[in-house]
Amino acid sequence: MEKAEVISFNNTGSDSVEADIKIACQTIDREIEALKVMEKSLDSTLTKALNILQNTKGRVIVTGMGKSGHIGSKIAATMASTGTPAFFLHPSEASHGDLGMITQSDAVLAISNSGESKELSDILTYCRRFSIPLIAITKNPQSSLGKNSDLVLLLPSNREACPLGLAPMSSTTATLVMGDILSAALMVRKGFTEEDFKLRHPGGKLGSILRHVSDIMHTGDELPLIPDTAIMQDALLTMSAKMLGCVGIVNKNGDLIGMITDGDLRRWMSPDLITEKVVKVMTKNPRTITADMLIAEAVNVMNNTGRGITNLFVLEGKKPVGIIHIHDCLRAGVS
Repeated sequence: MEKAEVISFNNTGSDSVEADIKIACQTIDREIEALKVMEKSLDSTLTKALNILQNTKGRVIVTGMGKSGHIGSKIAATMASTGTPAFFLHPSEASHGDLGMITQSDAVLAISNSGESKELSDILTYCRRFSIPLIAITKNPQSSLGKNSDLVLLLPSNREACPLGLAPMSSTTATLVMGDILSAALMVRKGFTEEDFKLRHPGGKLGSILRHVSDIMHTGDELPLIPDTAIMQDALLTMSAKMLGCVGIVNKNGDLIGMITDGDLRRWMSPDLITEKVVKVMTKNPRTITADMLIAEAVNVMNNTGRGITNLFVLEGKKPVGIIHIHDCLRAGVS
């Protein structure tokens, strides 16, 4: 094993900053070095592994001990959230009854840097006994894990980024990236879409960003609409009743031809405003959106018009079927 470089540390002033940055850069460089080695080693084995995982009718069972187990949990979570049913199985728990979680419709992804984690032995035996596909992620294809697997996805044999060369750092990063490679490739193979992603992430910021305009728009009787033959008195009454700060103007065919907002009222304020025809005051051909747009896209339209738009009508063809207000978007968690 290559002897690790020892960096002295002085907890005072600029010497401390220099030492911290030096070890940070060394850690980054060594992990990048390991990833580059892994990149060059990729071959048809990756495609064979993906074929197994894509054709698995059950779940992908990810397993590993220690740091490999922690990385395995993340890999399983990423797969599950991106269209490949998966979960993490702790090897020790597997030996005490949880082997029953693995079915013959599943595939196992076993992780061990050395390939000699004794805790994996019962899972290896179980997979061989019931002909369950087993893919190994290890740096040693001649290890117990490597020899008892259907395929081996090789990790680089580089030194660890740990200053002592002992704690798993480069190897766990490489394992994590290998899991991301499998997840990303399976997403592409399965045609996984933003809509699929949304269905698996209904909560939190991701769920909000991926919601559509149709999820929050006002429809039916909530729509502030008046005909193009109306006068401003009608517009003011409708705006007050619907409380959205605007009114849409439609022609005899029901097509949206204009819009009047609070801003238009301020610009046209005069004693005889209420008797004016709405077509004289309205903004013609206002910005509109469609129901299948993401809420985030709608907010982008509002923010980039240069006129401080707070409402957008939702059209189907030329006919208004909904309306959203910026407050609706904020309540949905998108800003």
